[in-house]
Amino acid sequence: MATPPRLDADAIRAILRRVIDPEVGVNIVDLGLIYRIEVGDDDIRIEMTMTSPACPMADMILDDIDAALDATIPPEVQLHVDLVWDPPWTPERMAPEARAHFGWKKP
Repeated sequence: MATPPRLDADAIRAILRRVIDPEVGVNIVDLGLIYRIEVGDDDIRIEMTMTSPACPMADMILDDIDAALDATIPPEVQLHVDLVWDPPWTPERMAPEARAHFGWKKP
């Protein structure tokens, strides 16, 4: 049986692009919510934020991340998603495509 290719940060980022913030209709990567992705031999660590500490969709987004990655990563690989608030999210973290979705120009 062939060994599946090893996932790297770019592959994880591509999977996370399938996770949409339901309030704004933009994926969490382009929205600028993903701060760091580290892929180890037996774990994946994601550091992310929300647009606000009071985000009502945080639990749904975290569940969607689990669902997207659980379908891809081997069962022996542990997934750790850490919510951080420093640095705080600002619209400047958004990808140009996401900014264009809202009709915003570059700062």
